[in-house]
Amino acid sequence: MRSVRTMRRSAGLLLGVIVGAVIAGSVAVNLGATDASASLSTDEQILRGRALVINHGCGDCHGGGGNPAADGWLAGIVDTAGEFKIGPFKTRPRNLTPDNTTGLGRFTERQIFNAIRYGLRPGETPDVTITSTTPGQGNFPMNPKYLAPPMPWPAFRHMTDQELLDIAAYLKRGVKPVKNRVMDSEGPPDFWASGYTAEKIGPYPNPPFPTAKEAGAAPAAK
Repeated sequence: MRSVRTMRRSAGLLLGVIVGAVIAGSVAVNLGATDASASLSTDEQILRGRALVINHGCGDCHGGGGNPAADGWLAGIVDTAGEFKIGPFKTRPRNLTPDNTTGLGRFTERQIFNAIRYGLRPGETPDVTITSTTPGQGNFPMNPKYLAPPMPWPAFRHMTDQELLDIAAYLKRGVKPVKNRVMDSEGPPDFWASGYTAEKIGPYPNPPFPTAKEAGAAPAAK
């Protein structure tokens, strides 16, 4: 017959095993919930980005129109019919799919964000957070190279950070890569800098509402 001490030790070990199993199960469940939550968050972000890309007519220039199931969706132009003539220059909508050699695959989501918010060409702009619109300050390039017109980034830049991040997430993770090399756009030596001054495209961020030209009262402070 086992001693009381032995029985207590066995009971303690059994309790430890049970508690350990419960904790492990709880951790497994929590980890699963965290992974599922992260996956859900990613899926939701991509879907938000998809809606923004469709609603803002990106496919009208870059391929596919408003139909993400269309051939050539966001793959860039395939012939000269898609070119734009800006003065003496021809500009060409690029391949926005995440192909590594002909599309956006080699760029980070931050570089895509910077392209939409600041109009900076991702190929010449590093993966950095930009905090200024003044050349040489806040990681803004001293000699910026801008996206060619008619890319409407001056209007898109006023979207929220989250909206721009959603678009970048969709372009990087929600679109299948398509290999389609589009010829480089032509442009002036200053890469359009003289056309993108605040006097010509307006300030960023927008001035507080209301300005002297607007009617209404400013929203009450919370």
